[in-house]
Amino acid sequence: MSEAVTESRSNATEYTVSEISGALKRTVEDAFGNVRVRGEISGYRGPHSSGHAYFALKDDRARIDAVVWKTTMSRLKFRPEEGMEVIASGRLTTYPGKSNYQIVIDNLEPAGAGALMALLEERKRRLQAEGLFDAGRKRRLPFMPRVIGVVTSPTGSVIRDIIHRIKDRFPLTVLVWPVRVQGETTAREVTAAVNGFNALTWDGAVRQPDLLIVARGGGSLEDLWGFNDEGLARAIAASHIPIISAVGHETDWTLIDFVADMRAPTPTGAAEIAVPVKAELEATLASLGARLNACASRNLERRRQAVRAAARALPSPDQLLALPRRRFDEATSRLSRGLTVSIERKRARLDRQRLTPATLSRRLNETRTLTGRDIARARAAFFAIVRQGRTRLQRTSVRLSPAPIVRRQKLQADTLAGLTRRQDQAVARRLDRLRAALTQADRLLATLSHKAVLARGFALVKDAEGSVIKRVAELALGAALQLEFADGNAEAITTSGGARPKLAGKASVKPKEPGNQGSLF
Repeated sequence: MSEAVTESRSNATEYTVSEISGALKRTVEDAFGNVRVRGEISGYRGPHSSGHAYFALKDDRARIDAVVWKTTMSRLKFRPEEGMEVIASGRLTTYPGKSNYQIVIDNLEPAGAGALMALLEERKRRLQAEGLFDAGRKRRLPFMPRVIGVVTSPTGSVIRDIIHRIKDRFPLTVLVWPVRVQGETTAREVTAAVNGFNALTWDGAVRQPDLLIVARGGGSLEDLWGFNDEGLARAIAASHIPIISAVGHETDWTLIDFVADMRAPTPTGAAEIAVPVKAELEATLASLGARLNACASRNLERRRQAVRAAARALPSPDQLLALPRRRFDEATSRLSRGLTVSIERKRARLDRQRLTPATLSRRLNETRTLTGRDIARARAAFFAIVRQGRTRLQRTSVRLSPAPIVRRQKLQADTLAGLTRRQDQAVARRLDRLRAALTQADRLLATLSHKAVLARGFALVKDAEGSVIKRVAELALGAALQLEFADGNAEAITTSGGARPKLAGKASVKPKEPGNQGSLF
């Protein structure tokens, strides 16, 4: 019996692991060279640093790994997002390194417009709840901008229509920021353009625009999906430059139409909203100038007539000056007679007062007597003031003594010494309380710190971003983990997904549906 078993084993063909993996890979790729798979995106984290995107497609019963190469990502019409239901076209292949199979996606499209509309409505409700659609936060457009910035494709007909319309209405400076208006990078490039225009200065080499126009021609919902990006909507809402949204035709609506300061039905309509018609302004100014001149002429004529009427009501200058002139003449005649009388009187007084040596001597003696009396009075007053000052000084010197100052200084020194002792005691008590509180907080920190738990042999599990993982259900297959121990950190990779319940004492066998013979999926 032993010899039969040995001989049976020797007749079986031996394969290496690589041969088995290669055979499975060829079989799967030959049988499923081109497939369309419908499912929900799971585990999407955006493109890898290499430009490739890795995620999974799942339904309520199974999941399959998926990969989108860098060249395919640039051709996608919309950006994949977590939880979006899509239809993926591609080919199945295997990955020998992990013994699993995956789909290499060549094209990705949403599972009907309903999925995109539902996602768009969810974004719209979230931004509206934050107040980004409120009319009160929207800015007024400048009436006559000097510089207009346009964010659009430099090769399309949109920019030509805008420039042509602005040139016809009101020629001015137009700055074009070239971007892609369709594809995976649309939202990122338009966001960078809006932020770039806002970063310019008024006095720089390139002047900051007074108004921005974000424009694109019409298209399907998938073609315009880049303008429904939440990050782009927030960038437009945060712009301090007024923005006109001109994406699509009049019936096309995107998310940025609600946050922009003004929505234009078409790119050409945006140019018409941005600038007035120069010829109409000139005609209006000419009309207003003519009306102003006519109004000024009529006002001047009315005032001239009012002056004439007032002049007729006033008396003539001769009538006004007749009475003052008569009074002046009478005063002139009286003045001459008054001067003559005054001279005669002064001459008579001078004749009565004749100057002689005796008169002069008498007046000199009187003056000398008065001067001596005034000097005696001044000397007596001076000596009296000196005596009063000396007496006041003596009384003050008696009252002044260093003894009160010494007593007061000693009292202040005793008070200062007491306050110093109280200060030292208060500082010592305060330091003791703080030292006790610090010791208690240190013991509490040592008690509550997870380091003590790690020292007992436990480990702290974190994901790649450093967030703590508390449940097995939060783990994803192939996710990178960080393990923190008491003496250091380590890295790990999960080999299975979330926890699966087990039946005690029984094998978990799924009943086979009648009429079905199984499936490769």
